[in-house]
Amino acid sequence: MKRLDEIFDIKNSPSLELMNCEQVEEGVCFVARTEKNNGITARINKLENLKPMPAGAITVALSGSVLSSFYQDEPFYTAFHIACLYPKQKLTKEQMIYYALLIEQNKYRYNYGRQANKTLKNILVPDITEIPNYVNKISISDYEFEQQSVLNKKIELDTENWKYFNLYDDKYFDMFTGKYHSKDSFSKGKIPLISASKINNGIMKFTDLKPAFNGNCLTIGKVEMTNFYQPIPFCTTADVTVLVPKFEMSKYCALFLKVVLDTEKYRWTYGNQIRLNDSQKIKIKLPATKNGQPDFEFMENYIKSLPYSKSI
Repeated sequence: MKRLDEIFDIKNSPSLELMNCEQVEEGVCFVARTEKNNGITARINKLENLKPMPAGAITVALSGSVLSSFYQDEPFYTAFHIACLYPKQKLTKEQMIYYALLIEQNKYRYNYGRQANKTLKNILVPDITEIPNYVNKISISDYEFEQQSVLNKKIELDTENWKYFNLYDDKYFDMFTGKYHSKDSFSKGKIPLISASKINNGIMKFTDLKPAFNGNCLTIGKVEMTNFYQPIPFCTTADVTVLVPKFEMSKYCALFLKVVLDTEKYRWTYGNQIRLNDSQKIKIKLPATKNGQPDFEFMENYIKSLPYSKSI
């Protein structure tokens, strides 16, 4: 791992106020502290006395939507409190987007009142040699997510008739504790090793370990009840509980359950950790069928009805 300022030159560009610029349909991108539209809020006429920042940077919001990070592939101007990161060694477009995603994973450390002006440079990210091989094989088109939903209809949530269920049941899930893996027991590979981390879907490293679970599972980290859906075969550390479904759980249903499990996080802290026995006792409120069973079909269809579900 390296600090951001070891990998990038961090520059503060001349800051502009959009109200003082002439907006046009086909002009230079104006990047602000927003988390939408690649940070671009408008296009403006090129200024006679100020050159745009060169393309090939990651822009990072230092306040407002703190740590919203985007790769800019064309010249741009910026608003106040935007850092521009230029790589110290050549990086591909895919690698730059990957770094932007890694930077955003630190958003939880900040809020509207805690800005990143002084601490951005200290954020730790993998060195280029630690980036998984698959990053270089990803097409940029993979990031152009479709806003379209799988189901072209709106489904309302009415929680009034939901019921509480214990997921550790003969019909729903088996639960298992992960295994301790010493650092010298594995090398780099393609199998994700899931930990209790809050970021990167819980993935600590990609290893050459033999998968302990086949994928299509939920994982719960003991620290602050971090929980994620694991779509592919994986291993876990000893501080993770794995929920293996006993029913045909689709990825859409799994994501619904993951979000509901998130509502239980407030009960668990670093000093009050959730382990296997605790996970087995959790009850969550879910949509129910007329015969009193979890309505997994409704959960699946609800996620399918949401924007961007076609890109899941």
